[in-house]
Amino acid sequence: MNQRIYPRLFPLALVLLLTSVVRAQESLPALVKRVKPAVVAIATYDAGGEALMTGSGFFLRPGQVVTNLHVVRGAVRAEIKTLDGKGKMFQANGVLAVDEEGDLALLSVDMPLERARASELASELPDEGEPIFVIGNPLKLEGSVSDGIVSAVREVPNSYRIIQITAPISHGNSGSPVFNLRGQVLGVVTVKVTNGQNINLAIAAARVGELKAGKLQPLSELAVKNKDVAESAYRAGLESLWLGNYDNAVGYFENAVNKNPKRAEAWVQVGYCKVKQGKTQEAINAYLKALQLKPADAEIFNKLGDAYYYSGRLREAIESYSEAALLQPDRAETFYNLAIAYSESGNPGMAATHARVLQRLDQKLYEKYLSETM
Repeated sequence: MNQRIYPRLFPLALVLLLTSVVRAQESLPALVKRVKPAVVAIATYDAGGEALMTGSGFFLRPGQVVTNLHVVRGAVRAEIKTLDGKGKMFQANGVLAVDEEGDLALLSVDMPLERARASELASELPDEGEPIFVIGNPLKLEGSVSDGIVSAVREVPNSYRIIQITAPISHGNSGSPVFNLRGQVLGVVTVKVTNGQNINLAIAAARVGELKAGKLQPLSELAVKNKDVAESAYRAGLESLWLGNYDNAVGYFENAVNKNPKRAEAWVQVGYCKVKQGKTQEAINAYLKALQLKPADAEIFNKLGDAYYYSGRLREAIESYSEAALLQPDRAETFYNLAIAYSESGNPGMAATHARVLQRLDQKLYEKYLSETM
């Protein structure tokens, strides 16, 4: 029986192998041609039909387009124009999912199945210096392509990363996909202009992958319902944090917790900025307040562990990381933290135990651990 099966499987395996080899050798023009049909231009309108904003997006799944939340917020209607061939216009039915903090929206698009498109999300963060390219609609110049490199990958608490890129970005690029040289989406561009400087940033793909289609809602429901002072301060803090400006960010976050002390995420951001400033005891205090509000949050325990670690309190750091591991046993970062902390505390046996778990969960992070401890 086996002798009959293998010959039939061999041609398929050969085709898959050749396809992967060809893709690995694709030129930039070939890559652009392949992925461009999944990219769209977006135009939004108010109740009177007046144009509000233009932006970009891409098909995450057939009939589902990802863009920045700020592109569609405040609109009652959105038009989606594809970039394949001469292009074709479709209407957005509404919103399937929203990520406020990540500035992301998942739109439902009314279109025939034969024009369905989808994109592949990268499963790993890019390396600094890695080549990338962006396809979008800057200043209404539909389908424009720009290239560059990854200049930095920044952490933002609450489980996501910001990718800083050198590819030229203009207004209208908001929501554009950032591609690697395998044609995978690394992130979604969000344009932030601070103090006259245009810093080009993208929300990493892992956050995009968490957008799950839910109940369809009309675009009009995305309108800002109030001018909450605490929320405004929090958003301003995030923008500074995305740019790595921790001194400005912490001021906004402290204002946010003063106005609304029951928001755990704001206390987490205060703690993160305090660690960056070297004020570890203040960071510990902020994380402990966050844990009073969310006592079963693995990330907060991880961040508390970091604050203890940087203050030289390794025993307490290990206790916090261990609690995070109990709450979320499949998170590689936690076991990386445990392995590092045990190694520095002079317990190589426990470091090796947690390093083995890390290797099973994330080979790349395990290799980083080895490079730092060898």
